[in-house]
Amino acid sequence: MTILVKDALVYMGDGFVKNDVLIKNSLIDAIGTSISANGVDRVFNAQDKFLIPGFVDVHVHLREPGFSYKETIKSGTSAAARAGYTAVCPMPNINPVPDCVENLKAETDIIDKDAVINVYPFASITKGRKGGGELVDFTSLADKVVGFSDDGTGVQTADCMKEAMLRCAKLNKIISAHCEVNDLLRGGYIHDGEYCKKHNHKGICSASEYEQIARDCELAKETGCHYHVCHISTKESVDIIRKAKANGVKVTCETGPHYLTMCDDDLQENGRFKMNPPLRSAEDKAALIEGLCDGTIDVIATDHAPHSAEEKSKGLEKSAMGVVGLETAFAVLYTRLVKNGVITLEKLIDLMSVKPRKIFSLPGGEIKVGQPADLALLDLDKKWTVNPENFVTMGRATPFENWQVQGENILTVCKGEIVYEAI
Repeated sequence: MTILVKDALVYMGDGFVKNDVLIKNSLIDAIGTSISANGVDRVFNAQDKFLIPGFVDVHVHLREPGFSYKETIKSGTSAAARAGYTAVCPMPNINPVPDCVENLKAETDIIDKDAVINVYPFASITKGRKGGGELVDFTSLADKVVGFSDDGTGVQTADCMKEAMLRCAKLNKIISAHCEVNDLLRGGYIHDGEYCKKHNHKGICSASEYEQIARDCELAKETGCHYHVCHISTKESVDIIRKAKANGVKVTCETGPHYLTMCDDDLQENGRFKMNPPLRSAEDKAALIEGLCDGTIDVIATDHAPHSAEEKSKGLEKSAMGVVGLETAFAVLYTRLVKNGVITLEKLIDLMSVKPRKIFSLPGGEIKVGQPADLALLDLDKKWTVNPENFVTMGRATPFENWQVQGENILTVCKGEIVYEAI
């Protein structure tokens, strides 16, 4: 298929230039101001909409195999395509756990059959994704996965993590760590802050996150492993990572849209506000935004984690941990951060499209001739209200329900094919 996008404001790395973009044979074939539409299969008049490299989410839960009542690879990647994502990296908390080549194949067979966009899975760090015990055979899995993670469980001992890092360093693979000290959880399920105390809930202390990050940054320095920290949520985590980077540690990190735009002051007695890590304090949110602006935080990832309506209907205490995020991420961040002058649009695209590819060695990220045609077209003027009933994902639990937002994807091209259009 050949596709021509005319009169788009095309992302060129440090700004936008009005151009036409021709797509042919899954690649960007030409960029110019007056490309002919003769013989082109599909022509889109962008009318000064913004053409960007498709978003990449390096932290999603597609739930399949094993939990297809929550989400499927087809529904999750379709939701991602709708939102302008052309690549996602699913975490290994599925059944069977992708802790060996055979179990990974159970996942990749479904990806090959049903995925709408590029999908680059993680394998687990430990057998059974238990956060300890026997390590996986990293060598047999390395060329088949984007990295290794026990997401949902922190690796509990320094010895286990050090050995995993040593093995991954030899293979030049990333460890993407969910940092959580089990002994510090104490049955908590929301942030151990003022809301928690006022409403007699059990809290999750910030130290349960940042103490493990501090340990692992030391291990990364010692082993030379590329260490990526998942969904950071505390001010101490930002500070530890900032200092580690300054000391030459090969560490990168991500945070999520909800941590940048909400805090525990926004909590309600509803399961759609429950995720792990939890919404922290206003001071933590401010530190995350500072880390975003100064480059400490490299990536914004959604931690898209769909559950059934029943699993999310039991209030803060008893609902399952996790919220959906793919279909709201850009609009929420554009509305709250870009429109309010916190960061530029170019910075947001860097965080959601460019840096994830660089860190995880994924193709694309530039709109240049010969690059993969993985693109999204954004209408920045479109205003809409977040209504979970309109989601493509099977999950409905979002803390952003009823938010008034601005900015919407209207066309997604992945591998040179149209995978979503609303233009």
